[in-house]
Amino acid sequence: MSDNTDLEPASPQTPQKRPTAAGGVFIALGTMGGAIAGGALFGEPVIGLLIGFGLGVAAAIVVAMLDSK
Repeated sequence: MSDNTDLEPASPQTPQKRPTAAGGVFIALGTMGGAIAGGALFGEPVIGLLIGFGLGVAAAIVVAMLDSK
């Protein structure tokens, strides 16, 4: 069995990547929620799906822009 005591810790110069935000969840939830809401409220699930998708994409873009700073 190998002994891992000779391994050195990462050097301080190694840049640490911070986790990125997950904006794609807004696209998924907007699409599903829009289809459900459109069907329940207006009897037009496709219209709700498209509106929910558009709002989800807009929210994902905002998250991506805020995350890039």
